Amino acid sequence: MATLQLPFPLFRQLHTMASLTSSQIERIDRQHTWHPYSTVGSVNLPVASASGVRLKLADGRELIDGMASWWSAMHGYNHPALNKAVETQLGKMAHVMFGGLCHEPAARLVQTLVEITPEPLQKIFLADSGSVSVEVALKMAIQFWQSQGQPEKSKILSLRNGYHGDTFGAMSVCDPVTGMHHLFANSLQQQLFSEAPQCGFSEDWDEKYIADFSSQISANHQSLAAVILEPVVQGTGGMRFYSPFYLQRVRELCDQYNVLLIADEIATGFGRTGKLFACEWADSSEKEMSPDILCVGKALTGGYMTLAATLCTDKVAQGICEGEAGVFTHGPTFMGNPLACAAANANLKLLLESDWQANIQRIQHGLETGLAPCREMPSVADVRVLGAIGVVEMKQPVDMKTLVPKFVEAGIWIRPFGKLIYTMPPYVISDADLAELTKKMATVIASQTS
Repeated sequence: MATLQLPFPLFRQLHTMASLTSSQIERIDRQHTWHPYSTVGSVNLPVASASGVRLKLADGRELIDGMASWWSAMHGYNHPALNKAVETQLGKMAHVMFGGLCHEPAARLVQTLVEITPEPLQKIFLADSGSVSVEVALKMAIQFWQSQGQPEKSKILSLRNGYHGDTFGAMSVCDPVTGMHHLFANSLQQQLFSEAPQCGFSEDWDEKYIADFSSQISANHQSLAAVILEPVVQGTGGMRFYSPFYLQRVRELCDQYNVLLIADEIATGFGRTGKLFACEWADSSEKEMSPDILCVGKALTGGYMTLAATLCTDKVAQGICEGEAGVFTHGPTFMGNPLACAAANANLKLLLESDWQANIQRIQHGLETGLAPCREMPSVADVRVLGAIGVVEMKQPVDMKTLVPKFVEAGIWIRPFGKLIYTMPPYVISDADLAELTKKMATVIASQTS
């Protein structure tokens, strides 16, 4: 058996240095690190530190972060309350298995989530990431019907232009064309898809908008375990905002045809759209809009740790546990990680004890004002804002290799995709920084159209 030869000279060199230089970081990164949605050897900017809404690069430049680290760092970076929560928990225990054990940080977190989400959602499964929470939701729905003696109800009805993550179950319910996963089509569970909602957020409702969905669920309900959708905002599938009436009708049709409803609030949860959860846009004076299963993640810990949660009703939980297996058959190693739960508790405390509604309205106003000049640009197809989400949709796909460096040169961090140049800034962004962010976005976009 060959003996593994470790490169000890390199190891000693790297670990006896006070720190790596910017050029060393970039060299190692290009040679060995594979970044998300990137080719090997891609060029990435070394970040030395982050504070508030600013990223400090290794070369000393500072960027206003318009992405909140993929929508997760809602209170910005290096927040003293979140730092303290993690440091305090670290002195007690960083991790302990969740099988057969429990702890205070998790108990506090699930109690808070039960209190702030729709009343029917009473049981919570803590997972590792957003994609995993979707996997958990899909398994819950399928195992529920298996336990009810209806194993034929195993398909999922999703919406076109939807995006739910990169793991295999999650990929199967993403748009098969725009969801980035068509390369895996032959390996994925074949699901059902309805046309994307065609009704704008503030558009007058017409039943024609639900016709295709109604036809799909009517024809296939006997084989459907659940419907999955992103409430009101379709994120990575196009940053599309649609009418809350559509969501109301989906809930009604799921009830009519005895199909579970999964709401993916990984991107929209915790105030991002102007409601604590985007489902609330579909509340009426007569009834609170509640899914049977709800997925949250991203901003749950304020960007400090990876953590997500899948919430469900007592009906779903009890239905599963009364079945053949007697248990829900999923168990992540790092489920309920105490450090992550501690960060989440501090993060939600900051949010819920603030006037977050007024703050989101402030950001919405700043985005509407700052991005308004883009409406007059000839290469811009649409500008739309909802809560702390601002989107400039171009008529043609953008060239990220040229556009991202221009944003960096302007002193802002914006990462477009497809035809979309968008921002979802941290909630702590000041009016001045928001004005600077949007002005520079507009300036760079204008330079592309001249």
